[in-house]
Amino acid sequence: EAHLVESGGDLVRPGGSLRLTCVASGFIFEKHDMSWVRQAPGKLPEWVSAVDISSETYYSPSVEGRFIISRDNAKNTVYLQMNDLKPEDTAVYYCNGERRLFGKTYNYWGQGTQVTVSS
Repeated sequence: EAHLVESGGDLVRPGGSLRLTCVASGFIFEKHDMSWVRQAPGKLPEWVSAVDISSETYYSPSVEGRFIISRDNAKNTVYLQMNDLKPEDTAVYYCNGERRLFGKTYNYWGQGTQVTVSS
């Protein structure tokens, strides 16, 4: 059974930094594109960043230049380094793994970790 477990969320002041970690199990991690998606209270989910199986990285304009996504296939882990945090970054951050194979999409989600940016 596939599992994704996020950690690293916390309360931080504006301008601070956090590193989120997502540990995967139960599926072939290196064959999956990995993403971070966040959801603020009362808002729709927002895609934040992704790293594909070739370790190419992609970012939402709202976090470009402040966040860095990376993956360690040996540890089945994806990271999100978040710098210069702003109050609008406050949200629950979810880790996602996705693979398309023979016309079928395999999609896995973690339980989320809360990030609160406030003075």
